[in-house]
Amino acid sequence: MKKRKRGADSLKDDKYSFGDSLNFAASEAYKLLRANLLFALPDEGKSRVVGITSSSPKEGKSTTALNLSYMLAEAGKKVLLLETDLRLPSIVKRMGLSQSPGLSNLLAGMSSVKEIIQDSGLHEKLKIMSAGDVPPNPSELLGSKRMKSVIEVVGTVYDFIILDLPPVTEVSDAVVASQLTDGVILVVRQNYTDRRLLDESVRQLKYVNAKILGFVVTHSNSLSRKQKYASKGYYGYGDGGEKT
Repeated sequence: MKKRKRGADSLKDDKYSFGDSLNFAASEAYKLLRANLLFALPDEGKSRVVGITSSSPKEGKSTTALNLSYMLAEAGKKVLLLETDLRLPSIVKRMGLSQSPGLSNLLAGMSSVKEIIQDSGLHEKLKIMSAGDVPPNPSELLGSKRMKSVIEVVGTVYDFIILDLPPVTEVSDAVVASQLTDGVILVVRQNYTDRRLLDESVRQLKYVNAKILGFVVTHSNSLSRKQKYASKGYYGYGDGGEKT
C-alpha cells in the first residue's frame, strides 16, 4: 500500500479544506474567528488554552480546531493543537501524521512531551500532539493532575493551546477537560444540531464553570455570501443574549 503523504499535500482529497487550501470565504471566516478570539482572550503574558467542542458528532469541531490553529499560527502565534478526543481522534489521521505515541501515552507515563509533539506540515508555528493509543480510562486521564501539569509545561512554550475536545453529550471527557481551559467554543452545524442537546451542552459546561466564549456555525451553504462570513465566525452569545 502506498504511504500517505504528510501535511498539507495529504489533505487534497479530504472532504474538508485546511490551511492555505481554504477558499476565500472560508479563509475570511476563520480570520474573523481568530480576531474575535484574540479580543476575547487578550495577551496577558501567558499561554491561552481554548477548547473546541460540539453537542454531538459530525458538526465540524475538529475542522474548526485545525483551521483556527492554522490562522493563529499565520498571525505569528506559536500554537499547539492537542487531540483530546482520546476515544475517536481524527485530525492526525486525516493529515497523514503519526497517531501513536501521543497524549494518552504521555499521561500514562510511557512517553515524554518532546517525543510526541509533531510538525503539522501546514505552518512552522503550528505543532500537533496526537491522541495516542486509545486508553481504557479517557476521562480519568484528562482529569488527572498529570494532564494539568502537561498543560502547564507546554504553556511555557506556546502562545495558544487548542484542545480538540469530544462532543459534550457523548461522554464526560469534554466537560472534564474544559476545566483546564480559559474558554470553550461550541461548534453548531446548521440544520443538524439538536437544540435540546445544545442546551444540555451549555448546561453541563456552565455547571463546571467553563467559560463559553461563543458559537461557530458550520455547513451554512444556504446563507448569503455576507452571512457566510459571519456564520463561521466567533459569536459572543454570553449568557444567551442577542448575537453580536
